[in-house]
Amino acid sequence: MTKFERDCYGMTIEDINANLINGITTRLSGIEMTIMSVLSDAQQVLEFGDSEQARKYINVAKFMIGEKMKKAA
Repeated sequence: MTKFERDCYGMTIEDINANLINGITTRLSGIEMTIMSVLSDAQQVLEFGDSEQARKYINVAKFMIGEKMKKAA
């Protein structure tokens, strides 16, 4: 994991691709539902005061939106 990946996402881009973008939830429900789930996770950790983890979840969601936009272009 690079420093950027750790600081920005808390996981590798490879993990985001393998476990979220190409994961079972996305295959069954679509990437939009997976993105909403990641944003819900961000809301949940905010409730517990973990703004740093919330920021990382939001960055993961933004990365996923960007990947979806690349595929649509």
